[in-house]
Amino acid sequence: MSFDVSRKEAQQPAPPTTGHNGNVVAVLPSMSTVTANRLRLNPNTEHKPESYEGLQLEFSPLLFSSLERYLPPPMLSLPRDSKLHYMRDIILRYSPDGERIRVQRHREYRQKIISHYQPLHRELYTMHASNFFAPSFLKAINENKEEGFRSIMAEPTLGVFTFEMFQPRFCELLLSEVENFEKWVHETKFRIMRPNTMNKFGAVLDDFGLETMLGKLMEDFIRPISKVFFSDVGGSTLDSHHGFVVEYGIDRDVELGFHVDDSEVTLNVCLGKQFSGGDLFFRGVRCDKHVNTETQSDEILDYSHVPGRAVLHHGRHRHGARATTSGQRFNLLLWCRSSVFRELRKYQKDFSIWCGECQREKKEHQRVSISATKQELLKREGKSAT
Repeated sequence: MSFDVSRKEAQQPAPPTTGHNGNVVAVLPSMSTVTANRLRLNPNTEHKPESYEGLQLEFSPLLFSSLERYLPPPMLSLPRDSKLHYMRDIILRYSPDGERIRVQRHREYRQKIISHYQPLHRELYTMHASNFFAPSFLKAINENKEEGFRSIMAEPTLGVFTFEMFQPRFCELLLSEVENFEKWVHETKFRIMRPNTMNKFGAVLDDFGLETMLGKLMEDFIRPISKVFFSDVGGSTLDSHHGFVVEYGIDRDVELGFHVDDSEVTLNVCLGKQFSGGDLFFRGVRCDKHVNTETQSDEILDYSHVPGRAVLHHGRHRHGARATTSGQRFNLLLWCRSSVFRELRKYQKDFSIWCGECQREKKEHQRVSISATKQELLKREGKSAT
């Protein structure tokens, strides 16, 4: 069975994080020998990068922290401002003018919302792990070991992990905040951007002030898990995100077509409320070339949402949502991205490490090759016997 798979993308991808503590002025020493060097092909995993939080930057602070591990060795001991200037120059060199203009406009759009919208639950805007997360999840994160992660997880099909994540109170507060934001949008007639090209209802959480908290969620809680289970797709170098809530119901989006996400790793958590239907269905991981190929029997999974329970999966894992037949269903989505992986993927030709169809093609090629070798050996032995 083959499918026509859509690629679900952010309607306007969330712009990089910005700080609010003033401009950065980087004064570089003489670096003629350093700038002649290129970025490392592989990261220096033993190097602990600087924090770039709190600086007014055009790009995410996490991007700079991630990129720092790829700097030429002579640069690692330089002051933070020197490294920042060097990395910023590289990023700007490869960032098209149109993209920078788009990012600037989106930043202005976001700032306009934040300057006028009054949050209802300010405790949501700063990470309070003990108030947000289920104790079992926190314990596994603090231990930071694969066996600890697996002890709280189920893996109903390869590469799809489910686990209890949020406390009921957090789900209630976030739902209340989203409803308050939508009430403000309705009263002010402010025209907002929806989460992506497929969902017509819902809100981008980053746009009304929750970007910093969601950045901490990705960096401190999702990235450690992704480093273990999604290292082949940049799980250890996640450096940006797109966070949003989607809404399903009779007077909202009812279902969601078969698609892949614009992410390396996707976190999907049901927030509530009361609803029937709305099951997720998964049909295997695919690269761009094979996104519409047939599904194998061992790739089929249907999953029923449970409030507070998370689903973590590869962004290229083909999936969709069946119709919500009654009530309302709200889900928190966090698309986690790795700029390093995306850059390296441009030069990659073999995706068999994660694409199910590439793996099958590779195995078939090996089978045919082995069979041909056997036939050739038998042919030679037959000639020798005569």
